[in-house]
Formats: sequence, C-alpha cells, structure tokens
Amino acid sequence: MTIDMLITYGILLLAVTLFVTEKLRTDLVAILIMVLLPWTGVITASEAFSGFSSNAVVSVIAVMLIGYGVERSGMMSVVADFIMKRVGKKEKNVMAATSATVGIISSFMQNIGAAALFLPALRKIGKKANIPASKIVMPMGFAAILGGTLTMVASGPLIILNDLLAESGHDPLHLFSVTPIGMALLGAGILYFYFLGDWVLPRAKGRKERSINEDIRQTYALPEEIYEIDITEDSLVVGKSIEELDIWSAYSLNILALSEEGSHVYSPWRKTRLKVNQTIAVLGSKANVTAFVNDHRLSLKDDLDIFSNLENEDHAGFAEIVVPPKSQAAGKKLADIGFRKIYNLEPVAFISREGQQTQWPEVTLEPGMQMIVFGRWEDIAHLQSSRDFAILSEVKPPESEPKAGKKKHALFSIATALGLVLLSFPLALSFFTGALLMILLGVIPKEEIYRAIDWKTVFLLAGLIPLGIAFENSGAAAFTASAIINVFGGWGLMAILFVIGIITMLFSLFMSNVAATVLLVPLVMMMADSFGLDPTGLALLVAVSASNSFLLPTHQVNAFLMNPGGYRNADYLRAGGVMSIIFLVVSVMMVYLFYI
Repeated sequence: MTIDMLITYGILLLAVTLFVTEKLRTDLVAILIMVLLPWTGVITASEAFSGFSSNAVVSVIAVMLIGYGVERSGMMSVVADFIMKRVGKKEKNVMAATSATVGIISSFMQNIGAAALFLPALRKIGKKANIPASKIVMPMGFAAILGGTLTMVASGPLIILNDLLAESGHDPLHLFSVTPIGMALLGAGILYFYFLGDWVLPRAKGRKERSINEDIRQTYALPEEIYEIDITEDSLVVGKSIEELDIWSAYSLNILALSEEGSHVYSPWRKTRLKVNQTIAVLGSKANVTAFVNDHRLSLKDDLDIFSNLENEDHAGFAEIVVPPKSQAAGKKLADIGFRKIYNLEPVAFISREGQQTQWPEVTLEPGMQMIVFGRWEDIAHLQSSRDFAILSEVKPPESEPKAGKKKHALFSIATALGLVLLSFPLALSFFTGALLMILLGVIPKEEIYRAIDWKTVFLLAGLIPLGIAFENSGAAAFTASAIINVFGGWGLMAILFVIGIITMLFSLFMSNVAATVLLVPLVMMMADSFGLDPTGLALLVAVSASNSFLLPTHQVNAFLMNPGGYRNADYLRAGGVMSIIFLVVSVMMVYLFYI
C-alpha cells in the first residue's frame, strides 16, 4: 500500500465521518475534499476542479431549471385537480394514484422538488377524503425516491453514472436504459403500501405541531372551510354591491375573492357590484353558506376550482395584525381607509384591547386593537411596509404565482429536451437547450434563473468527483476491488449482486448517495472485469441502489416529510425496513435479467 493510497483512504474516512456526524454541511464537506486533495499531491489542481465542467454537474443544473419551469407554469395544479376529480375518496386508491403521479413527476425533476411541489395538493386531497396524513405522506415520499430510478436524469447517482462510464472507456447509457428497473421498483413500492400499508404505517393523524393557520383558527374559533359560489342570471345578488348584501352581520361570511372572465380580485372592495357569471370564494360555516346561497338563488360548487390556491397553506392563510399607537388608521373605520382596496386582505375578526372579539366590520379602529385578516402571503408580506398596521403572527415567505398561459410552452421545452436526448445528442446539451427554451419563452422569469438552481447540490456534485479521481490515480480503487474479490469471489453471481446492493444501501444511508456512487462505481467495474461480467450492469446496480434510502429519515425527502406526516424514526425503521428489502430484491433481479 502506497502513501497516496493511505492519504486517499484517510480523506475518505474524514469525509464519511463528517457526513455521518454532520459537523459540516454536506456541500461544505465536498468543497473541503476538493480543496484538500490537490494539496496532498494525489491529484492536480485542474483535476480537483474538473467537476464543475463535468457533464453530470451541467446536466443537474439543467434538470433543476426544467423542474422549476414546470412548477412556475402551473402544470402541477392541473395534475392535482385531475386526481381529485377522478380518483375518489378511497384511501388505498388515493395513495396509489398520488404515489404513481409523484413517481412519474420525479422522473424528470429532483425528487425533493417533486415531493415538495405535490405536498400541498396531497394535504388537500387527504383533507377532502378524510384520510390521515400519516397514511399517504410516506408512500408519496417513497414514490418520489423510487421515481428517481425511472430515467437517467431523474437522480444525481444516475446522472453522474454516465460520466463515470465514459471515464472508464465504456459507452454511456441512453435516457430510458434504466426505465424497466425503475418501473418495477415504483410498481413494487405502490403495491407494498397498497396491501401492507395498514400494517406498516402509523395511525397518527398528521403533524405534531399546529400550522400557522391552525393555530390562529383554533385560538379565535374561526371557520376553516372555503366555498365557491357561481352567480347565475336569476340570482338576487346581481347588481348589488357587497356592502348592500350585509353578508357579514346577516350570515357571518367573508368574500375572499371574485373571478370574472379569467381575472381574479382578492378581497374585493365593498363597493364592488356583483354580475352574472362571476364566481366568488367565501369563508364561513357550511350552514351559513347554504343559507346565503338559498336566500339569493345562487349556485354552490362541490369543490374549489378557480380559487383552490386559497386552501393551500403555502399560498394563503390567516395573520394577526395590530393597530400601533401612532397609526394614522386610529379613530377611523375600515371603509374610511379603503383597507381591502389598498391591501387586498379580508378582515375576518376584530379583538378589542379588552379582549372582546367581533366580526362587525364597522368598528372604529383604536391603538392596541387586533385584527385577524385572511389573504395571500404575498399580500400579507406587503403589509409589513405599512406604518399603520403591525403584523404579530408569523408570515410565510410568499410563493411565486404560476405564469399564466405558459403550460404549453413548458411542455414544448420538455418535449424538445427529451427529443434531443432520444436523437443521441449529449445529455447536458439537450437538457440545457430545454432549460434555455423555458427562459426564452417566458416560463422562467430572467430574474429567477439563478434562484431556481440549488447551488448546494451543484457544489456537492462537483466537490465529490475529485475523490473518485483520487481513488483511481492512487491505486486505492484497484486495491479495494481486489480485497472485495478475495472475500466474495467464491460466493456466486447472485450473492455478489446482493452484496453490492447492500454495501451501496449502507453507504447511502450515512452519506450522500452521489458520494456513494462516485466511490463504488469504479470499484465494482474492476470487480466485473475480474469476474468476466458486464461492468455496465454492476455500475448501474450501484447507481440504482444508491436510492435505497428508506430505513432512516436521512434522505432529504424523508427528512422533509417527517413533520407533515407526524412520523418518528421508528416509523421509518418499520415501513422503510420492509421497503429496503423489497428494493434490494427487485433491483438485483432486474439488473440480473437485463444486464448480466
């Protein structure tokens, strides 16, 4: 064993220790490795920074941009609405449909992005179907991870695999080379929860901590349901202003939004007159809404359609505000200052300095008086710049509104990128072409381009590539492969495949799955040459097995969904343990059938 090999093993040990103990953020660990290696002399400075020019890193950046464009176009809202209308309310059907959808979505964008993007829709579906969050959130998260094995651009390990194959002199895999394996894994995951979900999933009903909306709603006993009402030709409200309806005192309702011919007005002004074919969104109890609809010959819709965003807690919610001592609004009524017209927020309750609560909108504002408002987070955030009102409650960062009319442009950009890949153009060039199309067509605003890229992931990828180079240059890769061959060489082909799958799974549980791929692919390719096997098959098994991260909530998707699902580590050990075994068996068998 040479000095360079010892240095390489030492840096690997340092990296694994830092990954496991989390003393440094994962991207900083990768940067530390990238800077440390050339100082040791194991690799050159140009080799240390070669990761930034690799096809894998460029492809990841392009995939991030495309995924962001899909989100900004509003395509996901269409998918969620379709599921809610078609799948019904049976728990297992909802679980299977949402899991399959997220799995497919994560085949062309980062799995954490697919999970985060679909979580609000999943909450809405679960709420309407009366399904506990714990029964559908984990299956959706596991499906997002499994969906990362559907295409060669769906996850970091598979993206970087082609670079590793090219460096070893092997032909790269095409976009759908891994799809049969991914389909088998995703199908196995869905069937697992469909038949065994009642046994492995906890019965807890969601998050342990209340959200901002829940906290304010329960504290002030506010209604939680939002309804859409259509104004028809024979409606008695036609021609009347909102103020003339006396909707606040007579029905205890609040009009949150109004839609007409595609244009939306949030918290419409009290002088706004209602017209035929308008749709209004109201907040209140079902009994009061029904009474209002019946009294005025209106049409109550079964579900939110136009204003479904108001049910999304990431988009809109309640806020507590107070009138400060020197506010110019003190001594005035809401009508005097045009509160709705200026701030686009709907006041739903007033709390005096003595603690008395009322919904009457004609109260005179006094210093120290609190007010509960409902609106979009972006409108609530604008209130922070006002000197007349101060926000007491937490305000969520406002989300960007979907770009109207850009769904077809986003779809065209994705189709172009995939088409170029199928025509054998380089992966990085094809996907960056699709990303550029999204920018030029206005799907991604120019000022949001760099915000769309997760730079931590970029530096993580670029920083770990030099470690793989060091393993090869120092001879550590060949030494390790020989040691594994000596131990497992006589075990038989299937045993070797299972050992590779298990080792990759364990590496991925305690360190980045990309790091596990970079380290293990060169090793298994050397093993393949010694055993007379196809190196591509073993390398693909490693890249696929790097997604086998279900046993602990260390994967970013699992960590992200722990709170929304109300899960504990024990829940992942139980449900994820069985899933890990299923993943191992299916992936080994599929690689054996198709590549060995």
